[in-house]
Amino acid sequence: MTKTAKPLNRLLAALPKTEYNLISSRLVHTPLVYNASVYEPGDEIKHVYFPDSGIISLLSAVDTDSTLEVGIVGNEGLAGLPVFLGVTISSNRAVVQGAGVAQRMSVKDFRAACKKSQKLTQLKKRYVHSLLTQISQSAVCNRYHHIDARLSRWLLMTHDRMRTDEFQITQEFLSNMLGVRREAVNKAAGDLQRQSLIKYSRGSLSVINRTGLEKAACPCYKIIRKEYEIV
Repeated sequence: MTKTAKPLNRLLAALPKTEYNLISSRLVHTPLVYNASVYEPGDEIKHVYFPDSGIISLLSAVDTDSTLEVGIVGNEGLAGLPVFLGVTISSNRAVVQGAGVAQRMSVKDFRAACKKSQKLTQLKKRYVHSLLTQISQSAVCNRYHHIDARLSRWLLMTHDRMRTDEFQITQEFLSNMLGVRREAVNKAAGDLQRQSLIKYSRGSLSVINRTGLEKAACPCYKIIRKEYEIV
């Protein structure tokens, strides 16, 4: 990415041009490959990622075989946020759930940039709040709302960030995301498909009625979306 190119990541785009130019040479254009691991629990976080496109999913492990999605990161934020809070070892798994590209920066350069740029620090603090809202609201959603509404909420969040009507998704990941068995995932996806809201087949999902999906989603979507739009 050149100094004159407009950043696609919203956090970077919100920086004053002079401050962005100071860090742009430290950013490395990096592909986000579907299903690739960004970091695992116990890994040292060596880089932060500012997605231009695609999605990085944050997963918390229950045991060696079970995980639950606790948050997603798109072009509104960054992956590797714990280093901003002084934490260098990951407690979660971060995996690419939507292919795209990101601007990658070493943790050393990121910390130096935060010291030099008051605006960058301010944006990161605001993003911390936004991500915490997403995580806490998703936890409430998983506890109290019906699986069809939860699936609709997640699909809308993914649709917002992917900016495409069709994306890859596996039954295994949907099961991890919703915290239910695959049979329940199939039923929920089938319900939405019978209502002509989505089309789901062999790891590919298409949103065909966005308005209908919004009506099917729980109120949690609008709460999370409001925070997403402020960042």
